[in-house]
Amino acid sequence: MIISWQGQSCFKIQDKIGPDGITVATDPFDKSVGLKVPNFEADIVTVSHDHSDHNNVQSLRSDPFVASMAGEYDVKGVLIEGIESYHDDKKGEERGKNIIYRIEMEDISIVHLGDLGHSLDNSQLAKLEATDILMIPVGGKYTLDAKKAVEVIAQLEPRIIIPMHYKIPGLKIDIEGVDAFVKELGLTATKEEKLKISKKELPSEDTELVIFDYKN
Repeated sequence: MIISWQGQSCFKIQDKIGPDGITVATDPFDKSVGLKVPNFEADIVTVSHDHSDHNNVQSLRSDPFVASMAGEYDVKGVLIEGIESYHDDKKGEERGKNIIYRIEMEDISIVHLGDLGHSLDNSQLAKLEATDILMIPVGGKYTLDAKKAVEVIAQLEPRIIIPMHYKIPGLKIDIEGVDAFVKELGLTATKEEKLKISKKELPSEDTELVIFDYKN
């Protein structure tokens, strides 16, 4: 599996490169964000909520299957479950609903939390057991902040943590950078341009923190 970060909450997840490969895109954003708009071919795209920095499906160079609601999906052998949650800690009163996606691909379980704004309840946790790779917002203001993100990580105990939705050069959204989260978490980060990982290469004991280099 190859994972690359396109900025904000958008990732490109590939089981392999080439015409036989399957590509999943998460939360593509539009030009208002200030970053280079995602423009690649995808078979599947997940949309956590209907905001312009997460729902720009039209930018992708293909006609992908779009998952934008809670429920179970089986597309080209990729199993996806959308789980209802909220964009804030007041049951959606401030910013509405959010969909968490669990993506099963290459025998690896990836959880993309979208713009989650609260700790997880027992029902959500039951559906997110045995998370291998966790993509978690950490920039605060509109989502989990550093402290809350660490609390959610303790709930899920993933093998690999990938922070997202934080301030980077060019981003026009006023949120915090990643440094406060790294300090709060207390792990030494590995920096990657792309993450290439297989099931057997997942860490078996210590949790790993991966921060992607972003080039606009």
